[in-house]
Amino acid sequence: MAAKSIWLDGELTAWEDANVHVTVMGLHYGIGFFEGIRCHRTDRGTVAFRLTDHLERLAASAAIYGVPLPYSVDELARACADVVVAGGLGDCYLRPIVFLGNGPNPLSAPFHAAVIPSENGPLAGLPPTEGVTAKISSFQRMSANALPPTAKATGQYLNAFLAQREAISCGYQEALLLNGDGYVADGWVHNVFAVRNGVLLTPPQSSGALGGITRDTVMTLAKAHGVEVREQNLVRSDLYLADECFLTGTAAGIVPVVSIDGRTVGDGKPGAMTAELTANLEQAIHGSDHEQWLEVLS
Repeated sequence: MAAKSIWLDGELTAWEDANVHVTVMGLHYGIGFFEGIRCHRTDRGTVAFRLTDHLERLAASAAIYGVPLPYSVDELARACADVVVAGGLGDCYLRPIVFLGNGPNPLSAPFHAAVIPSENGPLAGLPPTEGVTAKISSFQRMSANALPPTAKATGQYLNAFLAQREAISCGYQEALLLNGDGYVADGWVHNVFAVRNGVLLTPPQSSGALGGITRDTVMTLAKAHGVEVREQNLVRSDLYLADECFLTGTAAGIVPVVSIDGRTVGDGKPGAMTAELTANLEQAIHGSDHEQWLEVLS
């Protein structure tokens, strides 16, 4: 069943009526914070994966900018449940977003909040099972002293947009970004992992990586299955020489990377650890493992 309602500023609103004026400052200045949450239909009802973790990260993103959320984490969790129930939704994607409204100036304008449900999410369609090609962008991840990359803020994605636009125009499918010191930071909307000699490697948040919920999930699952996991600085050659490489994100799950800058990663196919972690992630998302991550919405 298609979504019919959006939760906007405390009320369920018909999809076609959930509008804001073109003068809102969130549009003009790119000031806002958002999340993406996956939900699935189960025999317990529709469940959200790590709902509270996502909403707490939303609050943290706003706090980094000195902004209190206009609604509490509990109120936003109830809003997520409301839009799922109102739409009779099962497998779906929720987009909570907080954005700056209209006012005399950006420091005094009010913030609005919405929860937008959709059946597919912003990255509709499954990633290619055979893997993707990636390009290390000429655009660097912004510095923590310019824009804090640990916040999931709307305007910051212009940096990612530049990188992904460049990658696509050069014939690649995904962009990877380095920081100003030459260390791997992130994909354009993904976290980055590499496998070398059976060890799972990923850049630390201090390199500019977003504290991804799926990133944390994958590291937790890997450790639970006896895999050594290291958060450490990686340079581009660490990715070139990796046995496996993959990207993670809420919308996409795990995306194998089979080549970077025209260099084949491993044997050019999704690797064994990537496949195993993909299966482990699916089990966790659908509730056969780590049930504490599932929150019933309907």
